[in-house]
Amino acid sequence: MPDPRRVRVLLARYASARIALAEKSTLAWQQELDDVTYTLCVLTGARSIADAIAAADGILERHAQGQREMSSETAGEDTALAA
Repeated sequence: MPDPRRVRVLLARYASARIALAEKSTLAWQQELDDVTYTLCVLTGARSIADAIAAADGILERHAQGQREMSSETAGEDTALAA
């Protein structure tokens, strides 16, 4: 699974480029959008940016779910130790 921190950074870059292009279209922002779009697609194995964003959201959700499960397991161990 891709590093969730990298996925978050790429999603933020994608959003920033989209916003910047909506405000003022420049070659630099178009290149940034093209670059981050390509990178998100490669990272997620998707063929379109819509699919890449959906896959990235899934990666972040699975990571968050794993964090929640680890937290609840740790809390259960702490309760057992206290008893």
